[in-house]
Amino acid sequence: MSETIYDVIVIGAGPAGMTSALYASRSNLSVLLLEQGAPGGQMNNTAEVENYPGYASIMGPELAYKMFEGATSFGAVNAYGMVTGLEDLGDKKVVHCEDQDYFGKTVIIATGCIHRKLGVPGEDEFAGRGVSYCAVCDGAFFKEKELFVIGGGDSAVEEGIYLTQFAKKVTIVHRRNELRAQKIIQDRAFSNEKIAFIWDSVLEEITGDDRQVRAVQLKNVKTDAVTKLPADGVFIYVGLDPITTPFLNLGITNETGWIETNDQMQTRIPGIYAVGDVREKTLRQITTAVGEGSIAGQQVYQYIQDLA
Repeated sequence: MSETIYDVIVIGAGPAGMTSALYASRSNLSVLLLEQGAPGGQMNNTAEVENYPGYASIMGPELAYKMFEGATSFGAVNAYGMVTGLEDLGDKKVVHCEDQDYFGKTVIIATGCIHRKLGVPGEDEFAGRGVSYCAVCDGAFFKEKELFVIGGGDSAVEEGIYLTQFAKKVTIVHRRNELRAQKIIQDRAFSNEKIAFIWDSVLEEITGDDRQVRAVQLKNVKTDAVTKLPADGVFIYVGLDPITTPFLNLGITNETGWIETNDQMQTRIPGIYAVGDVREKTLRQITTAVGEGSIAGQQVYQYIQDLA
């Protein structure tokens, strides 16, 4: 049997990948959309989406399903596969999966990232029930609540500041006695009357009832003193990790593993693009992912036209 060579292989069926598939297939390109789980990515773990244009509120899985319908409506083929590597052969790319290889003229990487977890008791149990990793996504659900933010870098402090527009009180917990965030961000936090700080401490456990988070247990790293405090929500910002292990050999990532692209979503390798949360960028939202996917979907069309 001769191998099928797709015009485009999209790795990852989150909002960026599905939009890429939609735009590429609408341009009459043959598209393979590869995903190792259910289409939708992190949208499937989001109870409600309230910041996507066109919807006052929509359940994450419902939005994922609607996007998937659109992504495959112009002929894009959906397949399940665990990608283990990507090989550049010039005008042809080989996507290696656990059970077979796929061939394409171009590849769009849309594998996203994962929030780095603390691994403390209660973190997984209360995910979506008071434990969050995204203030922009979930902050509005905590009006007049008492929240804890874990971390001391730019993201933690900025998100803590963001949460004060909803919360009654935000307490930032940091394992050191000073923040790592930029000075200007620190100044904003210190001047905000809704923000308190607990220094030299780490989160040891999150507890609650059958509905939601009710308390956090903190440990002082200098004295070993343990304190249990009431809490309505916990926002954890100890870092993000890009899902780029299969692509590290290509030289398209920076020193921390994020894929670098230009504003046309092109990587250093001709014919290989990256979109969504896997890219080196500052804002990771469904809306930005969709925008990047549309750009990449058009760019692969132009790239293939130039190959002809």
